[in-house]
Amino acid sequence: MTDSQWLHVFIDVPPDKAEASGRFWSAALGWPLGEPWPDYPEFRDFEPPDGDPYVHQQIGDHQPRVHFDLEVGDRGSAVDRLIALGATVAGPASWTPLTSPGGLPFCIVTGREQIRPAPLSWPGGRTGLVQVCVDSPVDHHDREVAFWRSALDWRWADGDHPEFAGKLYPPPDSTVQLLFQRLGVDEPASAVRAHIDLGSDQRAADAARLEALGAVRLATHPGWIALRDPAGMIFCTTDNPPDGGA
Repeated sequence: MTDSQWLHVFIDVPPDKAEASGRFWSAALGWPLGEPWPDYPEFRDFEPPDGDPYVHQQIGDHQPRVHFDLEVGDRGSAVDRLIALGATVAGPASWTPLTSPGGLPFCIVTGREQIRPAPLSWPGGRTGLVQVCVDSPVDHHDREVAFWRSALDWRWADGDHPEFAGKLYPPPDSTVQLLFQRLGVDEPASAVRAHIDLGSDQRAADAARLEALGAVRLATHPGWIALRDPAGMIFCTTDNPPDGGA
């Protein structure tokens, strides 16, 4: 899909966790949660003070998770190509919901010109949502990576650790890159899932900031810190540049 550039990140939560999730992510990103969409009240945008929204909340009948939407110029031809590569249409809508070969939900929507917002500046550092990590069980990993490398014409960079196959970097001025992680053999997941990675120029201080907002630290690694938000969703703060880019 040569015209796929802007990627929207959706934080999907059940109704009983929507308030806690929205409050936390609004504070974490520094963007207030807007009003429900007029025709789709289950959706709301996290509204940056400058630029266009690319992080959203969706309330539905599922536990906390992440999915993303890709903007394209020609939705019909893009969907046909993705199906030929192994995607499955998940249902009818004014956008097109699909699942990847490994079961990761995503959607294709018609694109428009947009401006990427600046990261949040807080005392001592900056933070931005710059990456979605695609987490694949061992049995799905190779096919999932191959699918997304064929589906997108983004720049590929190999990973430097056996756990990480590599990254797909979008064109300049887009929103988030995709990292591909191979889950351990002891992971209970049966389908591909995804999680949010924040980028920060002060990772340790950012983790402390997020904990003060209600997150729980799970593990500290070289380059990233894993946390859980108040709704139970796992995410990371990382050493990726907070304003995006390689």
